[in-house]
Amino acid sequence: MTVYQKLIDVVQKKGAGYLVLLDPDECSREDCVSLARDCEANGVDALLIGGSILFSVQLDELVKAIKEVISIPVILFPGNGRQLSKYADGILFLSLISGRNPNYLIGEQVLSAPIIQALGLEPISTGYILIESGKTTTVEFMSNTRPLPREKPEIAMAHALAAEYFGMKLVYLECGSGAELTVPEEIIRSLRKALSIPIMVGGGIRTPETALLKVKAGASFIVTGNILENGYSPSLIQSFAQAIHHQGKEKFKSI
Repeated sequence: MTVYQKLIDVVQKKGAGYLVLLDPDECSREDCVSLARDCEANGVDALLIGGSILFSVQLDELVKAIKEVISIPVILFPGNGRQLSKYADGILFLSLISGRNPNYLIGEQVLSAPIIQALGLEPISTGYILIESGKTTTVEFMSNTRPLPREKPEIAMAHALAAEYFGMKLVYLECGSGAELTVPEEIIRSLRKALSIPIMVGGGIRTPETALLKVKAGASFIVTGNILENGYSPSLIQSFAQAIHHQGKEKFKSI
């Protein structure tokens, strides 16, 4: 079974999935491995690994160490075409469609595609959309792109629909790491009405209650990151998973 199909199965069985993003620049290998183990034990459906910059040069070793202790999918979330590891199960093959910087629309992808094929990684084509978050985030600065206005859901919907028409398998709505504001529910609802592909939502989600609101609005997957980096309890991970999956089950029953 492909990694993408495993993600789709999560949505079909639970209504929504919970993913945790691990940034190698924000935690040591030992801490990342420990967090990965706690994530699987407390209901996380898959891990994302990557960052906007990635100062660490030990990505291969980190992914290998994580794969040795967990069985849920480990998926690369690259900030550029060099953030690759042969030990990962797959990679979000991102195109930053909210911006107009050709390097992040197609340039990095062209450079990395032959390497991804050689490593045998499963690419999951993803339309990556940045939404205004209340401050300049690292991904906004590094990509030299402007996020889409948060008060105009029709603009985000048009970008997401273009991603589906291009044949992309996912749309990822992102406010950026450490964002002050989250993706508005109005934008998520607008996309859910227009799209047939899954919607992933991340950035600034700090409580299970906020995650639940995003799922109710139509998110297929919720991603958290910073909230688990600087001290966390396994019970918090479990609370996120329960909120996301509980709402997902109710939503799935009503379909």
